[in-house]
Parts: sequence; C-alpha cells; structure tokens
Amino acid sequence: MKITKNVVPSIAYQVRTQDGVLVDEAPVNQPLEYLHGHNNLVEGLEKALEGKAVGDTFEVRVSPEEGYGEYNENMVQRVPKDVFMGVDELEVGMRFIADTDLGPLPVVITEVDGDEVVVDGNHMLAGQELLFSVEVVATREATLEEIAHGHIHQEGHGCGCGGHEEEGHGCCGGGHHHHHDHEHDHHHGHGGCGCGGHGHHH
Repeated sequence: MKITKNVVPSIAYQVRTQDGVLVDEAPVNQPLEYLHGHNNLVEGLEKALEGKAVGDTFEVRVSPEEGYGEYNENMVQRVPKDVFMGVDELEVGMRFIADTDLGPLPVVITEVDGDEVVVDGNHMLAGQELLFSVEVVATREATLEEIAHGHIHQEGHGCGCGGHEEEGHGCCGGGHHHHHDHEHDHHHGHGGCGCGGHGHHH
C-alpha cells in the first residue's frame, strides 16, 4: 500500500539540525503513526512521504517554510512576573501554555529579569533547516471515524504534528521535548502575554 491521503503510515525517524544535533526520534519498535493528508506532520516531511511504501527509507531536508516556520521576533514578549502566579521559582527553560487572542500558545521562558520575564512563543525549531532520516515501517487504511476527525485514535508514540501543538500532542522534529531538562507545562491564564504573529503555524 502506497502512502496517500487517508492512509495511516507508521514511520521510524530521526531528525537533526544543520549542525547534526539530534532533536527527536522514533525507533522502529516505537514508530510514529499518523493520518496522512491531514496536516498532521510538518509540510515538508508529509510531502516527502507521499507515494512511499513499507520498507522505503529516505532522507529529506525540510526548509523552515515547510517545517516550523521562520523565527518571528514578534513572538518574544516581556511580561510581568506576577502573571505566573502559583509558581514558586521561575527559571529559564520552563514551558507554559499562554492564553492568547488566537488560543493557547506554548511558550518558553528565555530570561528572568527582576519583576519581568521574557517568554518566546516560537517553536524551538523555528528558522532551522532540518534533516529527517525516515523508514516506513507499516501502513494501514484509516477508519471512517479517524478520517472524520482528521487524526488517528490509537494510543502510542503518535503525534499531532503541524498546527496542533496547542493540543498538547508531540510533534515530529522536536515536539516531544525529551531532550530538555525543564518541563513545566502549566496552564496559566495570563492573557496579557498577547504573543502575536502566528505566521509559522500552518
């Protein structure tokens, strides 16, 4: 079965930055399963998978335009420290979900300066060209329910890549965040963050 719209592939992959740093992976025994053709992967990777079949292996370079977007300075904001009420000690690297006019947005603290905190709403891989090494492990037909909902329902290593970061899914190319020390995915209703410029969400 070739990978086309409404097929559910299982893929093993590694993704590295231009500098060769491994930022995410899914091994053959824990492959990523997703619904093809519904923007569940970054655009460049999904395009490269079109027409592939079980056993195919390939590498593809994905530009920021077809990956996680260009780095947007407008998504870096300085906010009062008191918007993080309930957090005893704020540290660089902590991640939160900010309430914005366009919905929940994952942000990371990049600086703590007295009574103010600098947060960055860019994806951690924004502005970077990525190299994906991929193997197609399995394929199956999607269920009617999965097609209607636009994503798979099976639990596992799967992720809602692309524009679904706000739903808390992991993402190919970094959204699993397992290479980072501080994971504090608290939800704080600090609407004042107002991180604008969501141009990199496809």
